[in-house]
Amino acid sequence: MNRRGLILSVLAVGAAGFGGAAWYATRPQPMAEAVPVAPEVNDLLIRSYSPILGPETAPVTIVEFFDPACEACRAFYPVVKDIMAEHGDAVRVVIRYTAFHGDASVEAIRVLEAARMQDVFEPVLEAVLREQPRWASHGTPAPGLILEIAASGGLDVEAARTQMLAPGVVAVLNQDGADVEAVGVRQTPTFFVNAKPLDPFGEAELRRLVAAEVAASQN
Repeated sequence: MNRRGLILSVLAVGAAGFGGAAWYATRPQPMAEAVPVAPEVNDLLIRSYSPILGPETAPVTIVEFFDPACEACRAFYPVVKDIMAEHGDAVRVVIRYTAFHGDASVEAIRVLEAARMQDVFEPVLEAVLREQPRWASHGTPAPGLILEIAASGGLDVEAARTQMLAPGVVAVLNQDGADVEAVGVRQTPTFFVNAKPLDPFGEAELRRLVAAEVAASQN
């Protein structure tokens, strides 16, 4: 082999080694085993009044810190519904209100609480999320628009006007706000699965963590 051939061979080997090292450094890493939060935080994840989707006795609980005005929460809603459908009675979702978008979030939460009093929480939630771009825009939505939207989900608007201002609704807003701060939630949606935080965040990670908890509950 001449000198030029030798140099090219060395460079080729070096490039192959560098490429292998780069692949090793960037290849997908296995998901680290999630660890439950501390007991004092766990006690703040669920309140007795928190809305529940799915069977109350399900062995796997997804707690979602949720803002009805949050675009990412809207995008994740069908994902969460699909996860529930996939695992049947094994999974429930507990919703914690997180009013990060100011007055729009607070008004929507009040509407959802009125819907819960009227036993139409889920259809109203879906109507509110479906029309979110209309009422949760950065501009100023028309007064009463969200109530009009909620009515399409079965809400009795006249009854809701009083229910939205009930002391119990104010108490829910205050308690959930305090728990959001105490748990350290900084973005929505934030998920905990059987008290284990979803970290890293993502649809695939949420599906894997739920599936792992469902499997563990069946052993």
